[in-house]
Amino acid sequence: MGTFRWTPERMEQLEHAVLRRKRVSLRRRGNEYVVVASALTTSRGRDALSAYLAMTGEELVFVLAELDHFQVIET
Repeated sequence: MGTFRWTPERMEQLEHAVLRRKRVSLRRRGNEYVVVASALTTSRGRDALSAYLAMTGEELVFVLAELDHFQVIET
């Protein structure tokens, strides 16, 4: 499980990132991803972020409870 704590403020940041299709930096199991947020969803009954890699368009799903780090990239 991730050590990242999801507060209401951080969930709101993530929701706004999805609405504005912002880039998000995520770290899960030692791997870092920079993705474009596309939807909040569920995976295996848990809250998740659906996002895609800007370079390839590959869709990835990140279970929020498994994340070690999260940051919206402001441009």
